[in-house]
Amino acid sequence: MFGILKRLFGGTSSSHASLQPESQFVVRLSDSEVVCERPDGLTERVAWDELQAFIVETTDDGPWAPDVFWVLAGSTTSRCIIPQGATGDKALLERLQKLPGFNNEEFIRAMGSTSNEKFLCWKRQ
Repeated sequence: MFGILKRLFGGTSSSHASLQPESQFVVRLSDSEVVCERPDGLTERVAWDELQAFIVETTDDGPWAPDVFWVLAGSTTSRCIIPQGATGDKALLERLQKLPGFNNEEFIRAMGSTSNEKFLCWKRQ
């Protein structure tokens, strides 16, 4: 139950900076790409013009562990896997929702999931 409430009411606002370890992931946006700096020092990136799909993957690990992940799949080997609650996720979601054909209903359905599922919220035509 706490995981559902966290996702619905606290998951995409800037007030979740205290979520650990999620807030240690830092998302940066530019006109050309999405970059995710991970706490282990790795950096993942996807160019906007190479973005092929946005998938929300949920697990049954919550609420005591990260249980919602945003997957940005690029055209070849590029990808970003970002836990919901990452620093900068609100700006990322706002940008993704502007993509033509973004499925907000599927995104909302994903936010209510507490099981191991994948939700395709956007795919390049």
